[in-house]
Amino acid sequence: MDFNGNPYVGVYAAVNEQLLVVGPEVPKRTARSMAEALEVRLVETTVAGAGVVGSLLAMNSSGAVVSGLVEAPELRRLGLPKAAAIEDRLNAAGNNILCNDSGAVVHPGFEDNAIRAISDALAVPVERGTIAGIRTVGSAGIATNKGALCHPHAKEEEIEFLRRVLKVPVSPSTANYGTAQVGACLVANTRGAIIGSRTTPIELGRIEEGLGYL
Repeated sequence: MDFNGNPYVGVYAAVNEQLLVVGPEVPKRTARSMAEALEVRLVETTVAGAGVVGSLLAMNSSGAVVSGLVEAPELRRLGLPKAAAIEDRLNAAGNNILCNDSGAVVHPGFEDNAIRAISDALAVPVERGTIAGIRTVGSAGIATNKGALCHPHAKEEEIEFLRRVLKVPVSPSTANYGTAQVGACLVANTRGAIIGSRTTPIELGRIEEGLGYL
């Protein structure tokens, strides 16, 4: 699907196994359809006053990491048991953190205190890394507890690193007709994915296989 013609659904939404978070730009009927498909409860909110919640929020089943500019009512709206607001120059948590329930790979520029806060909020080991040399690993990949997708130019050693940290199979893929930043193009949990409308049938096949739906 797309949001008012924008196929980059991963920028405007974030999901874990229990919760779908969407920005106010997402039409309400669309948001309800997404939550029903993924079998999760729905929360509409901003993060730090912005609707690009997928870029500013990283989640797994244990908790969430959000921009340090988040406001208290926004945090309460999420209703998560643990949520860390990272006071770091790397405020776009969704772009800079790739995680599932087993591990997290993060932008190499995060300070040590931010790494500790991320690990505590998500209750997983955290390691710095890149995907295809790209430091914004959350936009260059997407992970669930069944599989992960990454930028098609990722090196074999980066793919092996992702496998080790996330403890799932990792496959290169594009979405939205050749877009390499797959994390910006879709949201996914173990039950399904919401994928940008420009994605081709060949890409859909790779995504289905890579995220373990087949």
